Amino acid sequence: MIYTRDITLDDFRYIFFPKGFEEKYGYLGTGVSEESDYFQALYPLVLALDYEAKPKYCPRWFLRFLHVFGADKSIVRVRNRRLNDLLTKLTKGIAFVDWKTKWESYDLRISIHAPKHLQDLADDIEHGFYSRGKQQEIVDQIKAIDPNAGIIWGSIERLEKQLEKLENKQND
Repeated sequence: MIYTRDITLDDFRYIFFPKGFEEKYGYLGTGVSEESDYFQALYPLVLALDYEAKPKYCPRWFLRFLHVFGADKSIVRVRNRRLNDLLTKLTKGIAFVDWKTKWESYDLRISIHAPKHLQDLADDIEHGFYSRGKQQEIVDQIKAIDPNAGIIWGSIERLEKQLEKLENKQND
């Protein structure tokens, strides 16, 4: 037997009166809350995905309707094959599959189904987020050793060399 979740009144509110960013673009599969620390990093990607996925003639409420009744508000389950196929056709298969952090809080991983230029945007967001986070971590270590150290942002390697010199100086 196949189990699907029950449709509730909250689902109709989600379709016609979405609360916030996460629900407005929910048909893409996003799970990015405005309160999340990663919202500012993922915000431009979600807007770019929406621009590419949403047909000009199709309102978002209809895409959210298809997402609820076709895909059961999931990227995995299918409630109604025809409605799910229509959602996939209208959005050209573009979807925000997942995002997570791995190893460190700044090691962001993004998974999307999209054309190459949007994949490149996701990669640039991942690398930029990692670079800024790693630089901040190294700067914090430098400031712990020498609070008056001059910091030149922009390169992880340069900051690592500066930290290594300070550590060697401190050990001598």
